[in-house]
Parts: sequence; structure tokens; C-alpha cells
Amino acid sequence: MSLTPEVLTAQGKVVAWLGSLDVAFAPDEEPWFTIDGVESPRQIGSDGTGGAFVLLPTENVLYVSSEGRAGIIAGSFEAFIQLVVARPYWLDILKFSAGGDLQEMRRAADALEATLDDEDDVNEAREEIRASLDLPEADDPVGALYEAVAASDAIVRAMDGSPFTTLFNRFSIDNNPTLRHAAA
Repeated sequence: MSLTPEVLTAQGKVVAWLGSLDVAFAPDEEPWFTIDGVESPRQIGSDGTGGAFVLLPTENVLYVSSEGRAGIIAGSFEAFIQLVVARPYWLDILKFSAGGDLQEMRRAADALEATLDDEDDVNEAREEIRASLDLPEADDPVGALYEAVAASDAIVRAMDGSPFTTLFNRFSIDNNPTLRHAAA
């Protein structure tokens, strides 16, 4: 059986573990964005920053930030869960992508992994989720994230009609002293 939001949410313990990785499976009641060509977006969850996860009709997972950025982050729901488990700081990887540079994203991932405050808790959550869902480890979660965002063609708009921008941000880890030292 393939992993779907319904299969996942039926496993309360796994949902709780994912919550510790900043993913909640309770969608917002009121839509605060539109997606060109998608009549009724299926929001499947949110994160602590107010962002929304949307399962598109193509089965891609779209992330819509509360700060006007959006893009496809995974090619399937299972790939999305693999990403969140492998790299719970995936949004920070995009923040420090230097405008969408894969090598910078890899540097950011390594630095962010090295600075995890609750590494034991994250590793325990990773193990529990993978075991409970029989979820294989992602081969290259950073590369898959890069490919998904780079190829993203979804146009997301605020309620006033203004388009959201890409999830790639201009910063690199060199802009952050903590991450710069962690990468050294």
C-alpha cells in the first residue's frame, strides 16, 4: 500500500513524531492563497511558521509559506515524508540556498545537521517514523528537494492576486556565523 495522507493520519503515534519535526496534519479552515489551475487545493497540513502543505492533483506536494514564497518540494506524498524525516530543517536549506545553488544547499544541510539542538530526539523520531511506516531512507533528499523546487511550475497567489516567489532564498550559510562555523 502506498503512503497517503489518510494512511499516515490513521497512525496517531507517527503523526505525533512528525509533529516533533514541525509538521502538523490539521489543515487551515480558511484558504489564504490560490493556485492557478487548481480549483480546490487539498491542504494536507501545516508547519509552525504558518506555512501550508498542499497535495496537488499531480500528486506533487506544494509548500506555501506565510511569507509569500511557494514551490513544489516533493514529487509524491511519500517523498515529502522522506524529506521531512531526513531533513526536518528542509526550509532552512532553501533559505541558505544562495539563490538555488545545489552545492550551497548541501553545505547548509551538513551545517544544519551539525547544529541540531535536539539531535537525540530527532534521530529517535526518524527511527520511529521509518520503522512504523516501513519507510525507506531517501537516497538524496537535498538533491530531490533541489530538483522539485527548480522544476516547480505551480503559480500560487495571495488573495489579492499577487504571485508568490520561489522558495530558493539568496542567503548562504556564510551569512550566518553559527552555520559558517559548523561547516568549517
